[in-house]
Amino acid sequence: MLLFSTILEIDKKLTKDDFINLVIEWNQKGHPESVISGIEWNGERNVRYEDENKCLEIQEYRNKNIIAVRFEKRESDGAVWDTDYIMNFSEMKMAVRLDRSYIEEALNVDTKFFTPFFISMLIDRGYILKDGNLEVRRTPLIVDEENLDLIVNVTNGSARYKLPVVIITKTFYDEDPVDINKLAKELKGVAHVLVQKTNCTNPRLKELCDGNNEYYGAIGIYHPNPAIGHRRYLYRMSEGIDRILSDKVTRTVMQYSNSQMVGSLYTWFGVNNAILQDRLACKREENVEAEAGRRKALYELLTLKSDLDQTKESMRQQALKEAKAEADRILDDFEGDMQKKDSEIERLTSELQKKEYEISWLRAKLDSMTDVPVLIAGDEDDFYPGEVKDFVLSAVKKELSATETRTRRYDVLADILNANNYEAIGEQRAEEAKRLLSNYSGMTPKLKKGLEDIGFIFDQSDHQKVKYYGDDRYTIIYASTPSDKGHGGKNNARTTMKKAF
Repeated sequence: MLLFSTILEIDKKLTKDDFINLVIEWNQKGHPESVISGIEWNGERNVRYEDENKCLEIQEYRNKNIIAVRFEKRESDGAVWDTDYIMNFSEMKMAVRLDRSYIEEALNVDTKFFTPFFISMLIDRGYILKDGNLEVRRTPLIVDEENLDLIVNVTNGSARYKLPVVIITKTFYDEDPVDINKLAKELKGVAHVLVQKTNCTNPRLKELCDGNNEYYGAIGIYHPNPAIGHRRYLYRMSEGIDRILSDKVTRTVMQYSNSQMVGSLYTWFGVNNAILQDRLACKREENVEAEAGRRKALYELLTLKSDLDQTKESMRQQALKEAKAEADRILDDFEGDMQKKDSEIERLTSELQKKEYEISWLRAKLDSMTDVPVLIAGDEDDFYPGEVKDFVLSAVKKELSATETRTRRYDVLADILNANNYEAIGEQRAEEAKRLLSNYSGMTPKLKKGLEDIGFIFDQSDHQKVKYYGDDRYTIIYASTPSDKGHGGKNNARTTMKKAF
């Protein structure tokens, strides 16, 4: 399963030796569990270092001026992590890919990973070229009045970059909606992160962008491909919204980056297969020359045969026999070499097919797992844990009660309801609100406390006005002295049910 993929444009000052030394430094100074002990590089460009459950392999493809590196680590649970660095020195581009292979025992392992630290090393050493007028960074770029055109040009579509651009705006209270430093670190090498310094620039941005800009905590993702357009995630004041927004942005950027087409010479298997094909072609050329030499030798022998005297027939026969034996030996060696090369090609092709089958099998396996959602969540976030799921299951339950039994529709709906452990949290909250408001005769401290316990937040300036979890969209106003206590409570309850549940 491909977890991370990006292609970076590299400065020409990076040499082949610099690249290999940087890879070895990354391994030796990286996570202690990934260090391979005893690496002493002596200048070889085709070398393999192994240490228990991990190995580092370097391959040079001279014909295309490419050096490919793979670091492989096998976990105790069977999961295999492959980190590939493919550097094309003719095009001065580097592919960085992180892949995780699976076996059945490793299916339930958490797939959380960190962006390769190697990219940070490339950034710190100044090896990555600018993307247009933007540097590839691992920290956010703060946008103020002086460089406001960066946001304006991206929003208006007059500036496009090879990497996606993430624009983060300040909230109403002039705060960051997410941890901008952490997000920029997670997206290093795959996106540019621009952060509005202050919301005081909102009026100017609105004017320059014709109102199409993000504002008050909203986050926009602008992709290089205009056909994809851009995604916008709105900010709402609720617990954990910073992590929710950050995860959505990271997931969207990674999905775009991993979906980009990559040439075969920017993958580990593609480079190794090309090396093998070149070696095979070279061997065939050598064998063609050998075959031509054999035919010439046979012709000369036949010519010699016609010139020899009858008295030398035995010598001629012996010489011919030896020549044929030598020719047969050459042919046998040729066929043996060809069989070995064909077997090697079949083995590599089988490995590639195994990888593809492994990915297809994993996808089918994951699709059948119960913890994979039937539906994809939208942009609405839970006000309390499980709220969105509870709404969906409530609708399924209601539809199920109106569906005829012994039908496919009934069986599918019942299966979804049983598989997801419907707790009826919303129904319980609705009943509690109905109970609290049934005899409403004014807003008492006890009633106010009861409503606050189930998520209603009272306006500081008007204690009769409440907002469900502080969201302006769900505002309810209770009468301070209802004229009809009985009907007033029922009306309040109906309004509350409609707005919140």
